[in-house]
Amino acid sequence: MDPQSTPSVYESVVRSPESGDRSLLLALAGQPNVGKSTLFNLLTGLNQHVGNWPGKTVERKEGTFTHNDTPYRLVDLPGTYSLTANSAEEVITREFIIRERPDVVVALVDAAILERSLYLVAELISLPAPVIVALNMMDVAEQEGIHIEPQVLEAALGVPVVPMVATRNRGVNELLTTIDTVARGEYDYHPTPPRIRQDHQDVLQDVEQLIEGCVPDPYPLDWVALKLLEGDQKITQMMERCLPEERQEALHVLLREHDDALVAVASGRYEWIGRMIRAALTRPKTGRIGLTERLDRWATHPLWGLVILAGILGLAFWLTYAVGSPLQELLDTYVVNNLANVVRNALVGGPSWLANLLADGVIGGAGAMLTFLPILVVFFAVMATLEDVGYLARAAYVMDRFMHLMGLHGKSFLPLFLGFGCNVPAVLGARVIESKRARLLTVLLAPLVPCTARMTVIAFLAPAFFGSAAAFVSWGMILLALAVLAISGVLINRIFFRGERAAFIMELPLYHLPNRRTIALRVWQRSVSFIRKAGTLILAVSVVVWALSTLPGGDIETSYLARIGRLLEPVGQLMGLDWRLTVALLASFIAKENSIATLGVLFGTSEGAGLAATLAETFSTPTALAFLTVQMLFVPCVATVAVIRQETSWKWALFDLAFLLGISLTAGVIVYWIAHRLTF
Repeated sequence: MDPQSTPSVYESVVRSPESGDRSLLLALAGQPNVGKSTLFNLLTGLNQHVGNWPGKTVERKEGTFTHNDTPYRLVDLPGTYSLTANSAEEVITREFIIRERPDVVVALVDAAILERSLYLVAELISLPAPVIVALNMMDVAEQEGIHIEPQVLEAALGVPVVPMVATRNRGVNELLTTIDTVARGEYDYHPTPPRIRQDHQDVLQDVEQLIEGCVPDPYPLDWVALKLLEGDQKITQMMERCLPEERQEALHVLLREHDDALVAVASGRYEWIGRMIRAALTRPKTGRIGLTERLDRWATHPLWGLVILAGILGLAFWLTYAVGSPLQELLDTYVVNNLANVVRNALVGGPSWLANLLADGVIGGAGAMLTFLPILVVFFAVMATLEDVGYLARAAYVMDRFMHLMGLHGKSFLPLFLGFGCNVPAVLGARVIESKRARLLTVLLAPLVPCTARMTVIAFLAPAFFGSAAAFVSWGMILLALAVLAISGVLINRIFFRGERAAFIMELPLYHLPNRRTIALRVWQRSVSFIRKAGTLILAVSVVVWALSTLPGGDIETSYLARIGRLLEPVGQLMGLDWRLTVALLASFIAKENSIATLGVLFGTSEGAGLAATLAETFSTPTALAFLTVQMLFVPCVATVAVIRQETSWKWALFDLAFLLGISLTAGVIVYWIAHRLTF
């Protein structure tokens, strides 16, 4: 059989013509939470782009940099604990290295958990590409009382070992020099790979003999044999297509007779790790408690962990408003309003509709959106810092018990957490969940996670309506959304899935100092994404809303938009909402930020008062609370609905829409009447 005709689980996309023949291909591999993103951002800066691997929802990051006049193309491989085909991340990583043959693979390991990190290295050095071990987080290891001798470890492994602290830019130049040396073949590279446990070495040789001559290019014979003994499903299927029938049968018999070979392979790797670190690693004295353990006694406590999480969320919003709100007001007053007046004055002799379109439709809509960019920048920075320092994993751990109430586990928290940025990747990220039931439930609940767009609306309106209490109100809105998510999950699980539960083990990374460059890049990328949305989709919707609010006669009270709003006004009046707020909710179906853009168009910017001040003067506190409540729980944007249908079916997508519409309106009515009773 022609090896080239063998279907692949990976599509080669990295060596593109535009990269040039002189570029050296560099792969960055490592387990999750070892600092790969920090190193990747440090090397590539803004010379990077993010997408998805072909046919996968796994993120693919690629960038370029130059060292010693040599251009490098750096591919950040997905974080993975091993190279067994249990997930898309593992398959992508190993297939990329085997098929693309990068000039160098940098295996980033966490020095503070060296034994655990070396398991992936044990597999990487068996693949056909030179490996450099980047010993990251040396400062964290020292902080935990762990002492490592890099030279001793290098002598044992037979591959270069470079100690470094990526967050402080320590050891990065040494790593680049080592990469250059290895890529040019100037390093005496003789790795010491692990071997299968001694009692199974003969079995491995028998497997190699059975498959010899039938292994497709470019897979190594010994590696394929080892994967067959591990029971790797992808490799087993590949060899079934390649082997003659008599060899297939003999191989099946051999593997059935040694079904414990997986343990022998893993034992061989752990024995190898023990030998590698025996002389290189000195552990802290018995009884010594590291900083991470001391902090986690509080951060992961069943009760205090929740208190700390709630406190951190509250502090994050207080800081966001304390710093961002004054800047937002300055932009609104001195940029948006003044710019609108300048446009009107410049077009005094021209068509009035053009002046109104630019001042009210463009500046009043999309321009109003851009005024709270400072608030978003502060929020992005706070969340990126919490993520980089290692706290968000603790938040996932603390929330794990609530996941179990819904029949979910910590793994479902990961895609749900993505929802704080955007609900679309949260829905797509549910693909990593093996259980079909848990995956479906996660998809249905994802829109209840308050995304950046929803929080943008809250960030704009809460200070206007509630002044110094804005942080408290925003905090309460997020807790309300999470509480509704939990209650909805319990109900859906019990009604549709009969209360089934799943188990999951979660790893907590060690705490470490955040990297300013990494945080700055994340803030930059997310801010640019927001600006692009404001300049495209939101701008388009703003213009459409302006047109509907102007036609047919130029009076907003008799416009098409007013007619649509008044048809729905009876529903809105149950929550104290007039037709304008109702229309703003409808516009949020396209994109959540359109609520602000629509209100900017409807209330205009020509009278000198900012939109926030105008809204605060127009609507009462109960109405404001009801509107924010409905906005936080309302149906997701159209993009999220599309991916829900893609990942499930029209039946479940329509169910989710109806369910969210029902609970958002119900919650809005309840909040309005409670607030109405308390204030009057």
